[in-house]
Amino acid sequence: MAQRKSRSDRRIDLIEAARRAIIRHGIDGVQLSHVAEEAGLTSGAVLYHYPDLSELLVEAQHAGMERFYELRLRRLADFTDPVEKLVVTIRSGLPTGPLDQDVRLLNELGGAAGRNRVYGVLLTSLYDRQVSMYQAILDTGAALRVFRLSADSLTIARNLVALEDAYGYRITARHPVIGPAEAAELILSYARAATGNDLSH
Repeated sequence: MAQRKSRSDRRIDLIEAARRAIIRHGIDGVQLSHVAEEAGLTSGAVLYHYPDLSELLVEAQHAGMERFYELRLRRLADFTDPVEKLVVTIRSGLPTGPLDQDVRLLNELGGAAGRNRVYGVLLTSLYDRQVSMYQAILDTGAALRVFRLSADSLTIARNLVALEDAYGYRITARHPVIGPAEAAELILSYARAATGNDLSH
């Protein structure tokens, strides 16, 4: 006999179903029935756990964002060298390929941000947190005299996040010559010039 899922497990399943529905139908086109279909449930069952569809869609977007800030911070805790931290941060901020669901979700969110204040706030918050993550690495490297910054750390950090976003979009748009490895090298080329370090790790 199959074990009955807990309420929290069911909500996790629904968040994943909502993510798939957003990718399939677009953030503006997704409907309750789409999420229910992806989850293999009735619309009523979805509403039991999420009476407001918009709340579920926001949670689905937030779950995708976690990878680009919270999970990266946890990974960086394993390193002390600012050079290693910078290289790891750059490489971990890019899609794994054109079908990367987290980045495709962020692209959907970006397209809707101008029309939806909540989505705009989510994206702005993610951007600001990523900038602060990079800035902390750059400031540490400068204090240790490992980096010779070509501009203030905030400017460089903002540029690094902007490059992540731009190349991430190119990868998911299936640019014929820009994949994850090529994009990482392009961002690293800017980072080398900006930090005065060859970032050889």
